[in-house]
Amino acid sequence: MTERPSAQSVTSTILNHIPAEAEITRVEYEGPRIALYSKNPKFLQQNSYIVSDVVNMVKRRVVVRTDKSIRKEEQVTQDLILSSVPPESGVAEIFFDSALGEAIVEASRPLLLTPEKGFNPIEITDKTGWKIRIRKHPHIPSPTIKNVNVTQSQFSTERSRFFREVGENIFRPRLSRESEISLLTLGAFEEVGRSSIIVSTSESKLLLDCGIHPGARNAWDAYPRLDWADIDLDELDAVIISHAHLDHTGFLPALFKYGYDGPVYCTEPTLPLMTLLQTDMVKIGQSEGSRLVFDQRDIREVIKHSITVPYGLVTDVAPDVKLVFNNAGHILGSSTVHLHVGEGAHNIVYTGDYKFGKTRLLEPAFLNYPRVETLITECTYGTKEDIMPPREQVENNFVSILNQTLKQGGKVLLPIPAVGRAQEIILVINEYMKQRKLVEAPVFIEGMISEATAIHIAYPEYLHRELKYKILEEDANPFSSDYFTVVEHPSNREEALREGGAIIMATSGMLEGGPVIEYFSQLAGEERNRVLFVSYQVQGTLGRRVLDGSRQVSLLGEGGKIRIVDVRCQVNRIEGFSGHSDYNQIFRFVQRLRPKLQQVFVNHGERRKCETISYSLSRMLKLPVMHPSIEEAIKIR
Repeated sequence: MTERPSAQSVTSTILNHIPAEAEITRVEYEGPRIALYSKNPKFLQQNSYIVSDVVNMVKRRVVVRTDKSIRKEEQVTQDLILSSVPPESGVAEIFFDSALGEAIVEASRPLLLTPEKGFNPIEITDKTGWKIRIRKHPHIPSPTIKNVNVTQSQFSTERSRFFREVGENIFRPRLSRESEISLLTLGAFEEVGRSSIIVSTSESKLLLDCGIHPGARNAWDAYPRLDWADIDLDELDAVIISHAHLDHTGFLPALFKYGYDGPVYCTEPTLPLMTLLQTDMVKIGQSEGSRLVFDQRDIREVIKHSITVPYGLVTDVAPDVKLVFNNAGHILGSSTVHLHVGEGAHNIVYTGDYKFGKTRLLEPAFLNYPRVETLITECTYGTKEDIMPPREQVENNFVSILNQTLKQGGKVLLPIPAVGRAQEIILVINEYMKQRKLVEAPVFIEGMISEATAIHIAYPEYLHRELKYKILEEDANPFSSDYFTVVEHPSNREEALREGGAIIMATSGMLEGGPVIEYFSQLAGEERNRVLFVSYQVQGTLGRRVLDGSRQVSLLGEGGKIRIVDVRCQVNRIEGFSGHSDYNQIFRFVQRLRPKLQQVFVNHGERRKCETISYSLSRMLKLPVMHPSIEEAIKIR
């Protein structure tokens, strides 16, 4: 039996250390943090060493909150904020999160909201009782970000209660000194899709990702095998999400539908991105008359139960487990998941999807872990034939194919994931057209791409440093161009489909629903047109069948009607734009981890790729490397 300080003793320690001038009214658990409610937050902000000393004493994250009694009405606070901001900062929205006592100020030029420019957040907090958070306001409207903010505001009382319950669970006394750890493989082992793993210790159970298989044709193969794991959802201490793509988050709302009521940990941009994708999944299902496994109410529950964590911050998620997110280089906000189990007992890194290479959009995946004993790595591109050419060659090949089609007056259809690949391709097309290396032609964009791009602009700190500088320092939108036209409604597709060369970017990336289906049905029958894939095509998807040479396919339209489409157009794929590591990058990543690993598990790859990379890693690096299948229970310590 391991003794941990009780809530009463922690509170006593804190109150005995903090001066009376801080006017602390209460000390409460707030999810993975301890919140100090103060009537004089300015005192603690100006004497930050006091809170730092408290953190060192109690060994937990501590935040300062304002006592509700000193918070002015929201309208009064908003008026005071607006009267204080420099006009050139472009403040566009102010949201209030009363669960945290924060006023979120969205500005076009957030770097201007400083004391040097006449805006002092500490003084505003002192006058209004609301802590000020400053965020970038995107150039493009984002209803999803607004939805997240409004939902969190509307359910502030419920969220306050939820935070307390989560904190009580995390900081409960430990029942055992044992550090047994096991993995339950529920999805994405020897396949790509429905990523889901349970990490179980003697104290806790954590679910890593909760996705769907986009190419599956039955429920048995489409969703994580939680039924096989035979656990009640209330046994889960937390769900940890590596990134927003549906093969990692597409079943998450269903957990809440069927009774899960615990926390979801993710990075800040992952929350609106997965909300956007899950909402679109519901819309597509409704338009096709499909049976839905969740609805908008369940997505709202995800928002209410989400706790966002920045890169590099150590966060308690269970009595015996700490979590650190680090950049995975895959899409905006994507993370490797570093779990520290026990007091130095064992460290696990789950890579999720990662790119150990630089792109135009993101920095390469983080590597410098202090300790990793067990690595769970993806291997989407896990064979030697998957080795990608240099990036310059990739872009030249891409531009060459576009030019061939455009010069013939044909149209290039780019089926594209809205998150990640779309923004990368936008940057490439814009640059090469400006340099006159790519034939000037209209570029039409339809689907969720525009709003996904807005979310990228709203979180520039997660982007490549050059993009971050352009967005924050220059207030520029690097994803805009006179060449681009956003198709805002299906009725406006006529211009994109009229005679003449054009590039059409539309979601989804695997031809599994979305506006790309209508374009495909219109363009596939013409030989001078081209379908060009720039992202991975999962087995079983329509995109994979077209890529593999199917010359006639059936499409599911509105109301469940079937259409037969002859594929006479040219079909190509460009390797190298992927957000996944290739064979060499996986090797370099694993090889450079220090100190040396104890064991590696391979997942998120077709069976042959899992087998190939496992054998190669084991032989070259002299490591035990395993490639389990779905529905395996593995003791790792």
